[in-house]
Amino acid sequence: MYRYLSQTGASVVLFIFSCLIPSSILFLALQKPWKGRALSNQQVVPSVINGVITALYFILWGKGLKSCGPVRAILAEYSGAVLGVLSAALYGRRGHIWKKVMVGGLIAMLASFYFLSQGWAMATYSPFNILVQIQFFSLNLYPTTEDQTEEVLGMGEMVVPILAGILSALRRVIARRVSLKNQLKRRLNAITITSATCFIFPVAMWDFIIGSTSGSSVQLPFSTWAFLSTTLFGVILIFYVDSIAEERLHMVFSSPRHLMAAGGCIIVMEIVYNMDFSLPGFIICSLILGFGIYEATALERGKKGSFQQSDPLDGVLEDQGQMSPLPT
Repeated sequence: MYRYLSQTGASVVLFIFSCLIPSSILFLALQKPWKGRALSNQQVVPSVINGVITALYFILWGKGLKSCGPVRAILAEYSGAVLGVLSAALYGRRGHIWKKVMVGGLIAMLASFYFLSQGWAMATYSPFNILVQIQFFSLNLYPTTEDQTEEVLGMGEMVVPILAGILSALRRVIARRVSLKNQLKRRLNAITITSATCFIFPVAMWDFIIGSTSGSSVQLPFSTWAFLSTTLFGVILIFYVDSIAEERLHMVFSSPRHLMAAGGCIIVMEIVYNMDFSLPGFIICSLILGFGIYEATALERGKKGSFQQSDPLDGVLEDQGQMSPLPT
């Protein structure tokens, strides 16, 4: 997806819309939300609203991917852990927890994003590249071809993928709060993706009209592999993988364990696609980001422990105590 958008200059909104259409049709065909037990308005309305958030998330994430590159866009999605800082501000009662979350978590995450924007994860700009490039030169881990070298950015350019990460965390929280049952969650996800497709439709059409009247090429370039891989892996399978990771492995998004697993996949894909990649710089940025996520979610872990140690006063409190931990 990154190569297609960066090399062809295709519209991010139109590409996302073309991927959401078959995804929504497939989700509706598989889940059939109109069958089974009737859904209440308390479940349908938040799912539709979540579709608006999902549409905005896909647009911002695609634009961040096009401008910042895959490593920065993927790691910036973990910025949703800042919602843990917000929960600490709203519900934290002990001063040392608030200080720990703010100083240890937020600053560490911002430092990681700053180092990523300065190119620490790229072999061309990484300060650690000179020390280890000689050792790994024979393995060709540090290609420096001009067409695959990204640019050094400022924190201003990182705002778009960071906002996308916060929206991603928000839509996950809404989906988790609306439904606790796996089957019901799948039915509501079909409604959410369909709603996102409907809300992104006028934006895509407006982008197409503006692009046509501005004198640009009306015949848009198209890549079958970019379209199929984004639809299959980026929209469809990622929902089922996240569900299995949460329910079976207890690995929620925006957690250090999830970041460690994603980091290993990023390393493999960067090497396979022969990108401008610095392994030591990426590891250091990931470690700093993982520390920030761990500190930012400290309050949620404390709340989970207090729920498990205390007797629930009513059914609502008991349901909250049985819910999976929310790092965001």
